[in-house]
Amino acid sequence: MTEAERQVASPCVNICALDDDDVCSGCQRTVAEITRWNRMTNPERRDVLVLCHERAKASGVVWMLGSKA
Repeated sequence: MTEAERQVASPCVNICALDDDDVCSGCQRTVAEITRWNRMTNPERRDVLVLCHERAKASGVVWMLGSKA
């Protein structure tokens, strides 16, 4: 990471509760992703954010405005 590149921010929303699959109900990260976050590169963090969004959509946490679903 260059000095000019800012770190990708954590998706933590301070609602820390793990489900049966060890996924946080607040940020949708797995325990492994949470514990590794500070050691991840920005590309790794972006990959995790994509996974978080996919998990949130799959669980119904993300509302799709204007969707025809």
